[in-house]
Amino acid sequence: MSPLLYYALPALGGYVMASVFFLRRPGLLHRPWAPTFRPRLVAHRGGSGERLENTMEAMENALAQRADFIELDCQLTRDGVVVVSHDENLSRQSGLDKDISSLDFKDLPLYKEELEIYFSPGHFAHGSDRHMVSLEAMFQRFPRMPMSVEIKEKNEELIHKIAGLVRRFDRNEITVWASERSSIMKKCRAANPDMPTSFTISRGFRVVLLYYLGLLPFVKIPEKYFFCFLPNIINRTYFPFSCSVLNWLAAVVSKWLIMRKSLIRHLEDRGVQVIFWCLNEDSDFEAAFNVGAAGVMTDYPTALRRYLDNHKPLAPVS
Repeated sequence: MSPLLYYALPALGGYVMASVFFLRRPGLLHRPWAPTFRPRLVAHRGGSGERLENTMEAMENALAQRADFIELDCQLTRDGVVVVSHDENLSRQSGLDKDISSLDFKDLPLYKEELEIYFSPGHFAHGSDRHMVSLEAMFQRFPRMPMSVEIKEKNEELIHKIAGLVRRFDRNEITVWASERSSIMKKCRAANPDMPTSFTISRGFRVVLLYYLGLLPFVKIPEKYFFCFLPNIINRTYFPFSCSVLNWLAAVVSKWLIMRKSLIRHLEDRGVQVIFWCLNEDSDFEAAFNVGAAGVMTDYPTALRRYLDNHKPLAPVS
């Protein structure tokens, strides 16, 4: 045995043993964050499969199904009103080919009478309420309902207005910053550092990489929520690529990389709640919870509520 291997192999073995040990016992290195709420049932856009997305009617329906958490996206109107809307352009939602930023709040159009459900292609939602609403009105109506607020564009005015509304309604602990881009998340944290944050795409990839390198137990994790797609839905209800072969490959690879109970358990033990999106079938609910997810994001809160009520954990035997 060469001198290099003589020292390298024991060092590598010791590193692997330490990594596995602290992966299972992260509390020895890190003080876990105690969450304010447990988001088992997360309503995507307020439950966009059962009512028109992001309307007050959708939110009321989600509350009726005892949703724990509401997922929202926000845009900014020309007169500075923060609007709950997934899209900046109004074509898909209303048929009007204009950006929200080009209109005053009072001039925003009604939603269409029906909207296709993004994660249930070929299915449509309807509702009697077709009005777009402001984030302020949402906070007034549902003052203690936990919500995530996703920012899609680097709009500092929008970010600071949301941060101010969260402070004014005393919602720092129950409103989560969300964005796919780390550059935007950096500005969100600066605007209101008291709000918990979720992983961006690059940060999510980093966590998975650190897990496989064995470094995750030794790295600080500032985020509190991991909103992660469930690989099972790729090429079925979620199509990230235009090529079906790439979608199939993405489903296989991501399932192998992400669906690891030890990874999700470690994050949970560190105080990071993993929420899989956007799931609309019982088989997907089961796959998410079986791997250890804290919660599920769905377009159909009624279906997820029925599943949760029928799969309550058994009481311990005394």
